[in-house]
Formats: sequence, C-alpha cells, structure tokens
Amino acid sequence: MDWRLITDDAVRAPFGLAADETLARRVGMKISQPTLRLYTYRSHCALVGRFQNVENEVRLEYCFQNGITINRRPTGGGAIIMGADQLGVALTIPGRKEDDYGHARELMGSFSQGLVDGLQRLGVPASFRRKNDIEVNGKKLVGLGMYRAPSGGMLVHASLLVDLDIALMVEVINTPFEKISDKEIDTVAGRITTVRRELENQITLDKVRRVIADGFVSAFDVNLMHSDFTNEECEQITELENEKYLTDDWVYQTTAVP
Repeated sequence: MDWRLITDDAVRAPFGLAADETLARRVGMKISQPTLRLYTYRSHCALVGRFQNVENEVRLEYCFQNGITINRRPTGGGAIIMGADQLGVALTIPGRKEDDYGHARELMGSFSQGLVDGLQRLGVPASFRRKNDIEVNGKKLVGLGMYRAPSGGMLVHASLLVDLDIALMVEVINTPFEKISDKEIDTVAGRITTVRRELENQITLDKVRRVIADGFVSAFDVNLMHSDFTNEECEQITELENEKYLTDDWVYQTTAVP
C-alpha cells in the first residue's frame, strides 16, 4: 500500500491544524491518499485539546505579551507547546466502522507503533502507556490525540519532543505553581523527557523525522511516497483556516469540562 509523506517546517498554527483536518476529511471521502505528515510549527505556539478551555490551560497574558500563538486542535489530549524542536505527527487514514471512540485505547496503541518502532531504532526504549502517551522509563515523550471526521477519515495527532524548553513551557501552560522557580522546573523535568536527553546528544530533528518515517513503513507495511499538498487541498485548507482556525469562536470556545 502507498501512503503519501508530507514534510514541512515552521508552519503557522492555523494552517497546520487546518491541513490535518482537511486531509482527514478528504481521505475519508477517498479523494486524497492516506497521508503521514511530519512537520514543525513556527516557534512557538500553544495548542489546547479539543475539549479544553483555553483560559484554564494557557497563561493568556504571557502568550499575548510574547507573541505566542494560541489555537485549538480537533483532536483530544492536553495543552502543549510546539515549535522548531517538537515534531508534529499527523496520520490520516480511512476509518473503519469499528473505529469509534469506544476503542480509543486500542486505536492509539495501534497507531503509536510507528512512533515506538522509530524511537527504538534510535536507541530510545519507548513504549505505549496509558490512554494516549508514549513513555520512556515512566517519563512522557509523546502525547497522542484522535479525531474522526464526519466523512469517516481518521486523524491521529502526536507531538514528539525532540527537545523542549521546560522553563518556557511552564510559563505558557497553566500549572499549579504560583511562582515559577528552579524547583518547579525540576519537578516538571522529572515527568517529561526528550529524544536528545535520552540519547545524550544533539541529534537533529531531520534525522529523527527520517527514522520516524521508517518506523511507520515498518509498523504498517507501507511505501511512503514524498509528496506535497495538491492545489485543491491547498484551496480547502485556506478555506478551513478562515472559517475555523482563524476565528475566536473556535479557539476560545468553552466546554462543560471544568
């Protein structure tokens, strides 16, 4: 089976999210090929999960003062920061009738296999844990989220920490800490790890990306064909950006989740 591989860097948050949702819609309609997208966001943006309230998860004043874009994913999961050192992974494939949210853990485990395979090739002893995390020795390295488009297309998001400015993260993401100090930063560092920390070297993001792509080839027995967005996809991405991801109604909507 052939999948497309799209790689792009320093994308704007509204574009990156609109592109992933557009591909999920089109793959479900069978007018776009199954696609693996490995990309980075422009440093830095804060992305909340589909069912989160921005005000609860992000330090708005800090983001506004420091030019950090805020947006909302179509997938679930927690708030994250993304930039040049965090690899965004988006897999869009046709869904099956049995692929509903009741089977989320099973689906996450299946889709995480490409990431786990690639990380293990690098020498990082990663494994899928809990509902939507990939961990190394109990520390979180990858967070995953899932979305099913009305067309039936499946989107699985992952954020892979090649590196992370933890001091910045605790300034951007709401934490229980009233005052940010070295102790609080050490506390967060004890729960999160990165590829560079595990390997103890400055491996490039491009090398990580290549190995992750190989991991998906192995895990799913597919051929990856380097490609780009079609003109029609670009038009639909722009349309969805303007209708959804560039609007406050989407980004700052509130949910019943406390």
